[in-house]
Amino acid sequence: MEQQPKKACCAAGRNDGPAGLNREPTSPPAPVAQQNDTKSSRDPKDGLVRLSGGEFIMGTDSREGFPADGEGPERVVRVDPFYIAPYAVTNAQFQQFVEETGYVTEAEQFGWTYVFHLFVSEETKRQVVSVPQATPWWYAVNGAYWAKPEGLDSDIGDRMNHPVVHVSWNDAEAYCRWSGQRLPTEAEWEYAARGGLERKTYPWGDLLKPDGEHRCNIWQGKFPVKNNASDGYEGTAPVDAYKPNGYGLYNMAGNVWEWCADWFTPAYHRATPNANPRFEQPTGIRSMRGGSYLCHRSYCNRYRVAARSSNTPDSSTGNAGFRVAFSAID
Repeated sequence: MEQQPKKACCAAGRNDGPAGLNREPTSPPAPVAQQNDTKSSRDPKDGLVRLSGGEFIMGTDSREGFPADGEGPERVVRVDPFYIAPYAVTNAQFQQFVEETGYVTEAEQFGWTYVFHLFVSEETKRQVVSVPQATPWWYAVNGAYWAKPEGLDSDIGDRMNHPVVHVSWNDAEAYCRWSGQRLPTEAEWEYAARGGLERKTYPWGDLLKPDGEHRCNIWQGKFPVKNNASDGYEGTAPVDAYKPNGYGLYNMAGNVWEWCADWFTPAYHRATPNANPRFEQPTGIRSMRGGSYLCHRSYCNRYRVAARSSNTPDSSTGNAGFRVAFSAID
């Protein structure tokens, strides 16, 4: 059996909780089965950035990396031209999808999702159904989902331009079927994140805070008990926060983990071709890139462009979202 990488602070999966948690979704209402018949009327290329593709150096052999995650070996990879969204999918965009299709996310179908402990109200905390033993900062909260991200007593009224969270890989795929788009492959995602730079740690260079300036939304303080939020945000930030990278793409580091098209394997760089690599053999877990607002150098230094993580395709958390891509036809 393939050896799986060590779970990070950012990862809490649907199967991590004790036996008392509901792991079988309830019967979804009829609109879920019908939603694939509804398509967005918008051109799937609208608002996306066209990237020319070509060769780039993917992965890293740096000591900062996590070998068990399969961040290396570093190699030259080629990707075809493609389009990618400058931002992660927002709450406003996901709301439109739900309103047009009647889609019900897996968090709603299961009845619970993972919320970071510092965001849970005292009232909601009394109703927490489970805490994963390996990552006790994640609370399994009944009734939380994308529109009520911290529980039933929360809402997204002032966060419509923030990335949607509590979406599983399967939810992201459903959105893409509606929008006529797709998830980026890991290779496309990393090519895009690097913004034309080679062998750099972050989308903007090798220094985390050039000239003392925050360039991404990650944890400051002592994880997981105190977030100083010196970057301006304790949780998610607007999708257009901070400066974009060289390709005009925002928040390719930090803010929320972003689902990719590939199945996850630590052997990725050894098991995929150099031209348009994509790992398609089912492993039970899907790839995620970019890190999140919970990443901290002391525990989960995975907001680097070469860093990788994963989760089961039905899992959802308060720090996982996605951005969309589209294949370019010359």
